[in-house]
Amino acid sequence: MYAGDHDMERAVAELAGLLPAPLRPLARVAYNYRWSWTADGAAMFETIDPERWARTGHNPRRLLTETHHSMLERAAEDTSFVGWVERLAAELAADRARASLDGPIRPEHPVAFLCCEFGVHGSLPIYAGGLGVLAGDMLKEAADLALPMVGVGLMYRTGYFHQRIDITGFQHEYWLDVDPERLPCVKVTGADGRPVSVSVPIGNENVTAHVWRVDVGRVPLYLLDTDLPENSQLGRWITSRLYESNRAIRLAQYAMLGVGGVRALRALGLAPCVYHLNEGHPALGVFELLAQVQAQTPTGLETEAAWQQVRDQVVFTTHTPVPAGNETYERSEVLAMLGRIADVVSDRERFLAMGRIDPGNPAQPTGMTALALRASRQANAVSQRHGQVARAMWQPLFPGRAVEAVPISHITNGVHVPTWLQGPMRELLNRHLGEGWLSRADQPATWAPVRDIPASELWATRGAARRQLVDMIARRATSDRLSRSEPLDYAVAGGGFDPERLTIGFARRLATYKRLHLVALLPERALALIGGAQPVQFVFAGKAHPDDIAAKDVVRQVFALKRSPGVAGRAAFLEDYDIPLAGQLVAGCDVWINLPRPPNEASGTSGMKSCLGGGLQLSVLDGWWAEAYDGSNGWAINGDVDADTPAQDQRDARALFDLLEHEVLPMFHERDLEGVPQRWVAMMRRSLLTNGPRFSATRMLRDYVDRLYRCD
Repeated sequence: MYAGDHDMERAVAELAGLLPAPLRPLARVAYNYRWSWTADGAAMFETIDPERWARTGHNPRRLLTETHHSMLERAAEDTSFVGWVERLAAELAADRARASLDGPIRPEHPVAFLCCEFGVHGSLPIYAGGLGVLAGDMLKEAADLALPMVGVGLMYRTGYFHQRIDITGFQHEYWLDVDPERLPCVKVTGADGRPVSVSVPIGNENVTAHVWRVDVGRVPLYLLDTDLPENSQLGRWITSRLYESNRAIRLAQYAMLGVGGVRALRALGLAPCVYHLNEGHPALGVFELLAQVQAQTPTGLETEAAWQQVRDQVVFTTHTPVPAGNETYERSEVLAMLGRIADVVSDRERFLAMGRIDPGNPAQPTGMTALALRASRQANAVSQRHGQVARAMWQPLFPGRAVEAVPISHITNGVHVPTWLQGPMRELLNRHLGEGWLSRADQPATWAPVRDIPASELWATRGAARRQLVDMIARRATSDRLSRSEPLDYAVAGGGFDPERLTIGFARRLATYKRLHLVALLPERALALIGGAQPVQFVFAGKAHPDDIAAKDVVRQVFALKRSPGVAGRAAFLEDYDIPLAGQLVAGCDVWINLPRPPNEASGTSGMKSCLGGGLQLSVLDGWWAEAYDGSNGWAINGDVDADTPAQDQRDARALFDLLEHEVLPMFHERDLEGVPQRWVAMMRRSLLTNGPRFSATRMLRDYVDRLYRCD
């Protein structure tokens, strides 16, 4: 159906040839990430060789090529295991054989979803945080809905950084090489057997990229790779690191993603009906679309008419009001890296002007978000409140229009339920919500049976999930502490987490506006909660960008509390936050805290994932929580904007601890004769009923299809 099919078939056959005959269907399963969101896909691979599965980072291709043949033979002799393999292989085949979703979007004219990062699975390390995880969830949901879609990104050879925290709490970064030859992906070749390639003029070099394909269910994800011998060392570095600190390299990445991505789709024989630019990073692709329009139309087509044809093909999603997500570049920076692209598709002044707030002001910098807004037919924010913020923020692009008339709508984010609903809660809901309920996760009626689940059963499920989390924290916290040479008494106290204790989580990208520091702003109240008669336990995780010194200092502020009595066994910061760790945290925490400084949280999705596991939200009324909170499905902190940020931080820190001390903790310990906290379970039930359908990726993607992906 899509370019690279024959390459994928060849790779599957080669891997199958290494396996005992009964296990050969496993090769096809290993080359498609659909296994990662089936209920028992990961468990099947782990059963073959649990130790090797962990050491390969849950990479099924490496597992099957590195596991000793005797262990594969043992698995092949187990008839029940072979039946397991055959069932998952049959499910994959049936899924791929389904007809596409009815409508004008067809496989020959799919949606092209362009993004700088994709968080599909932990074994494919080409993501950093929420933007990438959202993109991965979009592809998975498109696969589940049978919506024709292709993803386009970059194959980062060292990915995003890994994190180590030293004994003082200071973050250190390191990078690991990613070898695509050991990932479940294939290099796409043409009819001549040679790799499909594109060339993009960047700086003084024509940089060549090959294309890798990763299968995400029915959706192919195409990743451009410039680490090729024919490129200079600088050209090879373009697809090395995600969110590279060097500004010139970032511009080169945006050119490769945008211009190179559009060229790659054409080289792959794809004619998308719509190009979805997810954040501003791929926005330069609109100039390649302009070049295509100009090449296909009669001489003399007016420039504005050509641009209108481009706009008719493009939709854009903005994901943040934070400056770091809306980069701008000075004239000299743009022309140094992109001048030859400008020469091909436009004159240089028009090229620069398309990304300025005021096109007629040559002193203004050029920005990717402004370019994307100006060159798309429709644009959306990612929550109701973010839509309001984005319209006010970008109103200068639309002179003469009132803020409310700025053409930026909103489609609130959602999460891919089969990926993030894990463990005991998934088993419980599968029993009560009926056959095939996950395919109807966006419908409130699907979740209605939650009302009838006995409170004792919901509470037992919450306890089982918490126990699994506490077991993981005990192992990981102790290991992290030993690795940074903490004193032994502190290191082994990481095993002191209690499976019956109220467990509170805070895990996300550690930008300063996320305000992890509020937990440490009133240390005496934090320590009283941890050491009280009914103690709570905190688990933290997250990465600060290598250049964000202020965010790194936030971790050090939290670490300053670690030697206080009782903290060692009741609070832990887990290093190297990634998708696998996130899945365990959102499944197991009783309360999920989100403390952004309003109005900077565009949406946030970690809390949505926590809701699926029965976790309750204690969050500032910003992003998605501003439209989700109803007074009975969690707790809220005022979301008003305040220019006096120190005063706001003090006020919000007090509100946080007031809620924890006077509402959250008493409700958790208020038990009936059977030991069930009835009011707590009632809030869990309400959270599942209100948040489950509304913030599912099924609802989100249907909104995109109905409101943005018009393919006439």
